[in-house]
Amino acid sequence: MNPFKQMCIKGKNPMGIAIDFDSITKMLAAANEEGRESLFEYEVYLLLSKSGAETPPKCHFIPRGSRPSNEALNALPGKKTVLKIISPNIIHKTEVGGVRIVKKETHPIRSAIRRMHYEVPENYAAWIERHPGSAPLAYKGLSKQALTAAISRDIKGILQVQFMPPDSSAFGNELIVGLRHTREFGTIISAGLGGTDTELYAKRFRKGQAIVAASTAMNDGHSFFQLFKQTISYRKLTGLTRGQRRIVTDEQLIECFESFIRMGNFYSQANPKAPFVIKELEINPFTFCDYLMVPLDGMCRFCSKKKVASKRPVKKIDNLLHPESIGIIGVSSTRKNFGRIILDNILAEGFKKENTIIFKEKVKEIKGVRCLPGLEALKNEDNKKLDLFIVAVRAAKVPDLVDDLIRLDAAHTIMLIPGGLGETRDSRARARNIIRKIDQARGANGGGPVFLGANCMGVISKPGSYDTWFIPEAKLPKERNLSFQRAALVSQSGAFMLHRSHQCPQMRPAYMISMGNQTDLTLGDMMHYFKSSDEVDVIAVYAEGFNDLDGLEFCKAVKEAVLAGKEVIFYKAGRTLEGKAATSSHTASLAGDYMVCESCVRKAGAIVARTFSEFQELLVLSETLSKKTILGNRLVAVSGAGFEAVGMADSIQSDDFQMELAGFEKTTREKLALVLKKKKLDAFVTLTNPLDINPAADDDTHAEITRILAGDKGVDAVVVSLDPLSPAMKTLDDKKIPGFDMHHEKSIKNQLIEIASTCDTPIVAVVDGGRLYDPLRDALTRNNVPVFTVCDKAIAALSLYIQGRLNADGIRSHEGGIIQKV
Repeated sequence: MNPFKQMCIKGKNPMGIAIDFDSITKMLAAANEEGRESLFEYEVYLLLSKSGAETPPKCHFIPRGSRPSNEALNALPGKKTVLKIISPNIIHKTEVGGVRIVKKETHPIRSAIRRMHYEVPENYAAWIERHPGSAPLAYKGLSKQALTAAISRDIKGILQVQFMPPDSSAFGNELIVGLRHTREFGTIISAGLGGTDTELYAKRFRKGQAIVAASTAMNDGHSFFQLFKQTISYRKLTGLTRGQRRIVTDEQLIECFESFIRMGNFYSQANPKAPFVIKELEINPFTFCDYLMVPLDGMCRFCSKKKVASKRPVKKIDNLLHPESIGIIGVSSTRKNFGRIILDNILAEGFKKENTIIFKEKVKEIKGVRCLPGLEALKNEDNKKLDLFIVAVRAAKVPDLVDDLIRLDAAHTIMLIPGGLGETRDSRARARNIIRKIDQARGANGGGPVFLGANCMGVISKPGSYDTWFIPEAKLPKERNLSFQRAALVSQSGAFMLHRSHQCPQMRPAYMISMGNQTDLTLGDMMHYFKSSDEVDVIAVYAEGFNDLDGLEFCKAVKEAVLAGKEVIFYKAGRTLEGKAATSSHTASLAGDYMVCESCVRKAGAIVARTFSEFQELLVLSETLSKKTILGNRLVAVSGAGFEAVGMADSIQSDDFQMELAGFEKTTREKLALVLKKKKLDAFVTLTNPLDINPAADDDTHAEITRILAGDKGVDAVVVSLDPLSPAMKTLDDKKIPGFDMHHEKSIKNQLIEIASTCDTPIVAVVDGGRLYDPLRDALTRNNVPVFTVCDKAIAALSLYIQGRLNADGIRSHEGGIIQKV
């Protein structure tokens, strides 16, 4: 754990911020006793005053129906005053006339108060009539006078606030800071461009420019500030853009973020001792007056803490992946049903028949595997408890079977293959019933069995010598004796994993695990298991969603895996536009679900893929390059085709990576010049990066230039296109064609394999040609040289990979530096 967080948990406060949690808790409790799940704005200001953040503006509340004295109306400082409507259901006040700035004189103030009590209900009713889908629950189904009357009844009064003129009204000089509880990742902090157009900014600006978000559990004020520094908001507030001056200090921003993060972690579903959970806390905007951070509008919603599911005994995943005994139910003795196909694949992968049991009545054996009539018969076996039990029966039979498996303690792990357990509305009750039974078993000695699935394809475990996929060999031929990589592919979708592995056979992970509905075991559990596994160096994950708080557990495990030297590849399906409100229309929800997920996972050290093809490309790169040294982001690109040289230069920058074209050392230039002169290419080639070496360059030229560039200390990676159609290259799998045989001792295939195996610099090949050149690609891939068919995809994937590796190295060095200092 970060030592900074340890000090905060123990009550020490390295930044000197004093947060009065007792007073804040009492405030939330008082609102809760009144039946409220939100604070009024003046209560939010009081909360801020107890949080150690900047002092909010002076204010006083004018209850509805009261008549304050002239002295009270004129008590606040300044020549103007701000009036705000107070209602639990009106969030965006400005749009409905709920915020007014008037002269600080008795008559204008009284007049404005009276007008607001009548005009705001009418304006808000008209707004709801235009946007019925955004109506609060209390106003659903109401219209016209009934709607206006309901809105009016809910108005509690008017808040009179001190008017504090901002230092600047220029674009970018307002800041939004918010907390939001997310089901998957716990509490999230977000910050960026504030004001009434915040939502527009978040939608229109490039990723990470308008709003940034991060997990409070995995950050402190300093680390979130480093993320915030990348935004336009920071550049505007600190005078880094033309014509603007600094209006806030870095220290103020760090203290503000630290205060919000500490409140977010205390009032979090992830905190076992949390008295309440802050669902949403937002200040929009903070404005700035003489180097003071002034909150101009605030809202807070909260709720009681919910029960958290029991932890799964993750160590039992080892029984799942390396079973010594397997039982299966649902195998047909007469036809190729799912269960029979699963049995065929288990045996084809090399699992011993004598360690396999089929559960089926009135049958002694199937395909040489003995059968038992039922689970009760296990008590007569030498091994009374199976490592793995595979359920391949109809969904309707699963609940009773789960009862028996738990009651008899028949297996350490259980694989639920069938669907119909939570995917549809009709099957959710059945799924909830199973989850309840599994959760109850957690109290047993050893925590009960762990379940994979339901609705999953199961596991291919090369070290465990078994395969439970229910795809017939004729449909999915497998080269079962090929060597495998030290990698694990974990996918929520079995079909995704199936199609990726079939389309990209160069992916050869040791484990392929289909998670299905995550009825029990979760993505976070798998990451916690593999973070310390001696069997893998690379963990690739395809996710569609996380169970409650499991996204946070997943990210914690990702970071621990990265600190242990492993690489994590991640793809998240179900994306939303950045800035889209995920759970409400409030601006605190600007950090949409995908943005939150991507930010948290990337911050933990994972390499995040943007497309399906990029995911499989990154996995291949990680499988083959994880042991190579990467010190920076300096690329060299080599090709004999001019269009490729230009295309590779155009592909080195995006929103997600910023690479550089490496310069050549003097000795490198001299060596390159000698090669080109020897090959009589010096008149056609200019020594630039990308290096266009001309279509006349032969195998030796490609190989020697690659070797020289890979040895340059200023080069971090080499991408070389092998120009397979060039008449000068040996790139065909045909020994009968003189001069083109890729099996020749001096072919680029053989030379590049030798260079890549002995060089510490990553080398990626491009073979841009049709199916005629598949044998060349396959040969390079089998020998751990990553190959792409198009140069721009090679540059993009390698750039993302390098950026991810550098990010992970930065996390390791930062954590190592903290530990050394402590």
